Amino acid sequence: MARCLVTGGAGFIGSHLTERLLELGHEVIVLDNLSTGRQENLSHVTGNPRLSIRNGSITDPVLLSETTVGVDVIYHLAAAVGVKLVADDPVRTIETNIYPTEVLLRSAATARQRVFLASTSEVYGKNPKERWTEEDDLHFGPTSRPRWAYGCSKAIDEFLALAYHRKFGLPVVIGRFFNVVGPRQVGHYGMVIPRFVDQALQGGPVVVYDDGEQVRCFAHVKEVVNAIIRLVETPAAQGLVYNIGSDAAVSIRQLAQEIIQRVDPRIRIQYLAYREAYGDDFEDVRRRVPVVSRLESTIGYKPSMTLGEILDDIIRWKREQRDAGRRS
Repeated sequence: MARCLVTGGAGFIGSHLTERLLELGHEVIVLDNLSTGRQENLSHVTGNPRLSIRNGSITDPVLLSETTVGVDVIYHLAAAVGVKLVADDPVRTIETNIYPTEVLLRSAATARQRVFLASTSEVYGKNPKERWTEEDDLHFGPTSRPRWAYGCSKAIDEFLALAYHRKFGLPVVIGRFFNVVGPRQVGHYGMVIPRFVDQALQGGPVVVYDDGEQVRCFAHVKEVVNAIIRLVETPAAQGLVYNIGSDAAVSIRQLAQEIIQRVDPRIRIQYLAYREAYGDDFEDVRRRVPVVSRLESTIGYKPSMTLGEILDDIIRWKREQRDAGRRS
């Protein structure tokens, strides 16, 4: 069994990854400053003797270096995430996403630790292709548009990780996430499904930005976590970039309608211009659909839960949370 460090381990994806690693018998150290992660995300495993939690920021280089000592595998998930957070505070985005990654990569290269680097579909920018492969060009917008700071900062992370692999043989795998969703995800940072579900459970309206014809794909967090672990355990995956997500496309309008049908068909959709949600300098991507053949050929499967199954799971969890809040 391995000793694993999960940065951002109290976050949405990080907490599910932490739970799964513990289920598999690994020892896990979580590093999280709880700025976007939540302590309650780890409530099911806090008593596990193989789990230790360090409350601190990845932007503290001394703490980060100390936490990596004696670790076999680093799962680097901590980052400034969410469209709204990125648009509101691009300085925080850049500082959080780039400098700590360099510290981790340098430390891991010295200690020969395996690394999983969490990246994002945002690195493709506004590439006009119908479906994106890992070798496609990155098309960012102008630097005057803050929303591109996130994708650009994660692209720098990828360049760094691949440079360390080529120069020092660092066993690193990069995963570009495409709309990972599931229980524990919150809508505070622009995450669309929890925001829609919360609005529907409150009686609506469900607020769709722009015309709702933006196209996205959604993968359940449990399937994504299993893919992450299998990639890290597959030597052939080292030094490569992987799209991780579903390849089943749906428009945001259709997504809203699916949620409304499951909660209350009487709920209406309200459309809101981007400038009212994010300001005048916001720019969005109309279509974001991955090709996941590299993932499937490497580990033998791809996320396959249907949108309906995913939404049923999230709505059930949201209702349980709401009912528990009423009882407390």
